[in-house]
Amino acid sequence: MKLKNLIRATQTAVVLAMASFLAPAQAWEPTKPIEFVVPAGTGGGADQMARFLQGVVAKNKLSPQPIIVVNKSGGAGAEGFLDVKGDKGNGHKIIITLSNLFTTPLATGVPFNWRDMTPVQMLALDQFILWVHSDTPYKTAADYMAAIKAQPDKTFKMGGTGSKQEDQIITVLMEKSTGKKMIYIPLKGGGDVAVQLVGKHIDSTVNNPIEAETHWRSGALRPLCVFDKDKLPYKTKLTATQSWNDIPTCTSAGLPVEYLMLRGIFMPPGVSDDQVKFYLDLFKKVSALPEWKAFMEEGAFKQTTLTGKDYFEWLGKAEQQHRELMREAGFLAN
Repeated sequence: MKLKNLIRATQTAVVLAMASFLAPAQAWEPTKPIEFVVPAGTGGGADQMARFLQGVVAKNKLSPQPIIVVNKSGGAGAEGFLDVKGDKGNGHKIIITLSNLFTTPLATGVPFNWRDMTPVQMLALDQFILWVHSDTPYKTAADYMAAIKAQPDKTFKMGGTGSKQEDQIITVLMEKSTGKKMIYIPLKGGGDVAVQLVGKHIDSTVNNPIEAETHWRSGALRPLCVFDKDKLPYKTKLTATQSWNDIPTCTSAGLPVEYLMLRGIFMPPGVSDDQVKFYLDLFKKVSALPEWKAFMEEGAFKQTTLTGKDYFEWLGKAEQQHRELMREAGFLAN
């Protein structure tokens, strides 16, 4: 009897061991709050997207742990990038990018490169629009360019986020097109830039659509053109007379400047494939939500997504593009 019990117990143990061996491994999930780093100030495009993602993930219960947005804008975003670079293997930290991913190390020489982090996904590409106050007489980009050309150098003030970043790069390209210098006013973030234009402390901005959209709706600001080769596809009227689609391209208005900016997600170096997969799955769920589709239209984003090798290759090309633009503008660190 004892022998039979021993055999039976042994068989049971073997079955349980085999079941454990054959069962699929439990997918990785965060076990503490996720820190979502924004390498820029509050109110700008990256900050708004991060906080939208924070809210929509919580509302739809897509993560077992909450997302906590943390702004680390010091050193033109270097604070945030160096923090993520130095947190090797931490699956509870992600960062959203803007063009300072490329411009900050190129302009300052700070010891950081996008390859120091783990690329996860391109969420979208963000547009730039030339904005003026609605009280000005400029109805088109051609009107504004003509006014700049008619005045001495450094008559018009262009406000933008930071120095030697995307806003100032576009400003330099505009200067080359008009043959006139502008006064560039560096500000903390896109939200502050829009407020300064509403207050008429500057003459124009090249804010992302989402950074100035509410002021456009209110009638305070006027969009003149979009810095893309194609018009924006969104045709829902946001004002009494205009949709995003009604804004002409800058090239068609005689200002041959095109520029798009990455809105992408990275993680620290050394994270596991399972940790990356959790966030890929998370953003896939978000992108299927009607709230995400509404957010994309409201902010006039170019809905281009990339992951894996395609994302990595795109980043390499974008880095080289920014190196050439910054060399042309004289912004490269010595």
